[in-house]
Amino acid sequence: MKDTLELAFLTDLNKTVHLQIPNPKTPISATDITTAMDAIVAANIFVFPTGRIVKKVLAKVNSSGSSQVTLGQ
Repeated sequence: MKDTLELAFLTDLNKTVHLQIPNPKTPISATDITTAMDAIVAANIFVFPTGRIVKKVLAKVNSSGSSQVTLGQ
């Protein structure tokens, strides 16, 4: 199974931007995610065409996987 951690932030131009992190550590806690998002906001290192990150909005882990299906004859 492949997981992606998706982080959403609000910019100073009131637009939402997303950062996707493939294969985050597991298990990952809400505290870990909150700490990371707070650090991203505080560092002010990401600049997007839609502005600078000023606030965290949401985080979610997206999981995708595949399993083989045996077909009948």
